[in-house]
Amino acid sequence: MRHATPVVIRCEVTLYSPPLREIRFALEHIADLPAIASTARFADVDVHALQDVLAGVGRLMSEVVAPTNRDGDVVGARWNADGAVLTPDSFKVAYAAWVESGFGSMPFDPEFGGAGVPWLIAIAAQEMFASANMALSLCPVLSQGAIDAIAAHGSDEQRARYLPKLVSGEWTGTMNLTEPQAGSDVGAVSTKAVADPAASEHWGHDAYAINGQKIFITWGEHDLAEQIVHLVLARTPGSPMGTSGLSMFLVPKWLENAEGTARERNAVQCLSVEHKLGIHGSPTCVMSFENATGWLIGEERSGMRNMFTMMNNARLSIGLEGVAIAERAYQQAVHFANERVQGRAAGSASAGSSPIIEHPDVRRMLMTQRAWIDALRGLAYATAASVDRLTAATNDAEAARWRDRRDVLIPLTKSLCTDVANEVTSLALQIHGGAGYIEETGVAQHYRDARIAAIYEGANGIQAADLVGRKLQIRGGAAITELLDECEAQVQSVAGADGMAQFAASALAAIEASRHATSHLLELARTDRRGVLAGSTPYLRLLASTECAGLLAKALPAASATSDPFGFVRVTATRFFGEQILPQSTSLLPAVLAGARDLDALGSDQFGPF
Repeated sequence: MRHATPVVIRCEVTLYSPPLREIRFALEHIADLPAIASTARFADVDVHALQDVLAGVGRLMSEVVAPTNRDGDVVGARWNADGAVLTPDSFKVAYAAWVESGFGSMPFDPEFGGAGVPWLIAIAAQEMFASANMALSLCPVLSQGAIDAIAAHGSDEQRARYLPKLVSGEWTGTMNLTEPQAGSDVGAVSTKAVADPAASEHWGHDAYAINGQKIFITWGEHDLAEQIVHLVLARTPGSPMGTSGLSMFLVPKWLENAEGTARERNAVQCLSVEHKLGIHGSPTCVMSFENATGWLIGEERSGMRNMFTMMNNARLSIGLEGVAIAERAYQQAVHFANERVQGRAAGSASAGSSPIIEHPDVRRMLMTQRAWIDALRGLAYATAASVDRLTAATNDAEAARWRDRRDVLIPLTKSLCTDVANEVTSLALQIHGGAGYIEETGVAQHYRDARIAAIYEGANGIQAADLVGRKLQIRGGAAITELLDECEAQVQSVAGADGMAQFAASALAAIEASRHATSHLLELARTDRRGVLAGSTPYLRLLASTECAGLLAKALPAASATSDPFGFVRVTATRFFGEQILPQSTSLLPAVLAGARDLDALGSDQFGPF
């Protein structure tokens, strides 16, 4: 019996085209990069030269890094019984190319090998890296956190010894917070640190012996760099429980003396790597410290404060991952929708079958993705701009303004971008139909990879709790009111633009709903903390989506003035966002106002099953 040859639907899983036009537009017309570059802090920055730099980043990502994404998913990170962790061979080539390029060092202090450019440029490079290979991009993101903490709180010797090679990427860094009993509750950390006179005498300075186990440590062990610098939260003798008793320690994989003439392996070991839903190429490690030698960073019991130094940038970077993975999935969905032929589209002039991109529901899904990505990129870049504005501030009042803006935007960016990434990657899979559920097409990887971003670096429910518990209280709610005032001015400025009346009406309704929700939660906070927390997640979605509408409105005149198709697409996506996406967020107001009554109506044993 003869068997028919199976028909295989293939998709170019390595496809990635850096969205340089969209990135440049967001930098200039939403994040105000030219204004940031004109400040005294960044006076030496050549904005035009940076455009060429970003083009170089894009080439590296599309040609070298993006093709490794599939290896990360299929080959993954592998643990050996000796504690070594092996990454795919293609990762080693790609990471070495990243280090060689110097792109990763751009935003850091020139004293340690950086270029001192605005954080905005680093964010643009990070976006392309995360789109090309989200799992691999996490390695320099973790190093970034180590750099921030050591630069802000380390001793002169620690900065001189560790920062140059961390900045260059020759060495990598980690954050070691989580323990089996201490996930989101960092105050429950039990790892111990005691003074170690013998190690102090041998290696110099006051050394500590670190004992404990950490879990979920991203890139905790690997073979991309010879040295890994672990930042570990631990308790010294007599320290109180809770976050106030935590100290931060620098625990390198390899111990060296000051001259670099003596070297030995530290007592740090990877016990296993987790088997995960996604980001298989990123080793998520269980780390054991058994009398490992470490050095205090900053003052004793200042560990949590030190950790917050790097938390804002880290949460921004994770929010940016949402933008990046959404962009990658969207590009693949567009490619597939143009290639896949199924059925005859309504109104088609052709008698034959049509590419599925001609079907209205497929277009709805693509437009939803496109509009959200424009909005989320604007939000992430506006947040990065607030970081640069704070860095460039020349007086206390200016610094306070931008600190407040950054502090409000960080939880909005981290949560909205990562939540929507789950939705956008799901739509990309849906557009592929049954082929999307098949791993060989590659789109399922984006769906799986995206899921972690809403969980790590502070789960999104924690971001919402932070928003209503801390950020809402800044100056009695004034920081958020000022944000909404700015949104309203941006929307009002385009309300009379051709075809934008409904967008403006929808955006103004969202602003009014956000004002109502804000005042309600401020009042409720006086008497009902559970009620405030019950409304925190819908409030964050409402407020963040409203801010997105304001930022899209801000960029609308520049998009309208662009005569080529790019401008037309931007205007259309902005209108679609206002008319078809934003009302869904505005409808969350009743959930914000509902309080905790129904959430608390059931006892813990009444949720079923029955």
